[in-house]
Amino acid sequence: MLYPLKFKPIYKERVWGGNKLSTVFGRVKKTGKVIGESWELSSMSDNLSVVTNGFLKGNNIQELIETYLGDIVGDKVYETFGIELPLLFKLIDSAERLSVQVHPDDEVALKRHNAYGKTEMWYVVDASESSQIYAGFNKDLDKDEFRTRIHDVSLEEVLNVEQPEKGDVFFLPAGRIHAIGEGLLIAEIQQTSDITYRIYDWGRENNPLTARDMHVQLAEDVIDYKHRESYKNQYVTEENSATELVNCKYFTTNLLSFSKETARHYADLDSFVVYMCTEGKAKLVCDDMAAETISAGETVLIPAIFNSVSIIPDTNVKLLEVYIP
Repeated sequence: MLYPLKFKPIYKERVWGGNKLSTVFGRVKKTGKVIGESWELSSMSDNLSVVTNGFLKGNNIQELIETYLGDIVGDKVYETFGIELPLLFKLIDSAERLSVQVHPDDEVALKRHNAYGKTEMWYVVDASESSQIYAGFNKDLDKDEFRTRIHDVSLEEVLNVEQPEKGDVFFLPAGRIHAIGEGLLIAEIQQTSDITYRIYDWGRENNPLTARDMHVQLAEDVIDYKHRESYKNQYVTEENSATELVNCKYFTTNLLSFSKETARHYADLDSFVVYMCTEGKAKLVCDDMAAETISAGETVLIPAIFNSVSIIPDTNVKLLEVYIP
């Protein structure tokens, strides 16, 4: 019988990595490495997440889907994506600013890279007072001005800058220029794609020790140059309720904030459900049978075969609930 599944995190060294995975979630201790990303659940072919609990321990995510098909991911999801889980779940821990970048949409990514594009979202788990997030532009641009600002290193002047706080949400459709600033711990939910066009790296691209390839020419044809009035998602949460944060064609993300036992019903969903716990601890009971605990910093996959999940908090718990709409 299937059950709620946990996976071994895949840690990624990054020059800009921070320490909030350790200080906030008590993870990544004494590795001697600078960790910037923890891939919580990944179906990328060279980074397959492996189960850590129950009788399926040691199996990777694609082996599970290949064996259990729609019982794991949902029939429609399996018909569309096969053994690839269409979403990638990360925790990002930044001590320094990440590169300014943009992602192509499905059409461009398929044509150029035979891959999916990347639409994503960020949920701010923790932020420092000096933290900044860069999303979109602070005015309308065009390709000519973009090229000029790349040439004279003045792109930063037209980036829209946000002062993020814990609980803030940013939706980043393909084509939106963006960068994560320093002092942030972010839960990222994205399409299963690693196609990134780096545009500017705050001068690190000029240091032989930190230089990485830039992709300005590829980026300029996919960027959305139009200014938006707001780049931060607005929402109001209530205790013991589910609040929609993002609803797009690739994923729906709700914030579950519970202090008492609550049931979530998925019989009509035909999709896997992933919980990312940002605060507290709870017991998850699927169809009154299969049970598992989830604590702050953990991610759990609920197979699509289950019709309901009872969430039984220890005290207060906050979960990001993600599924394919």
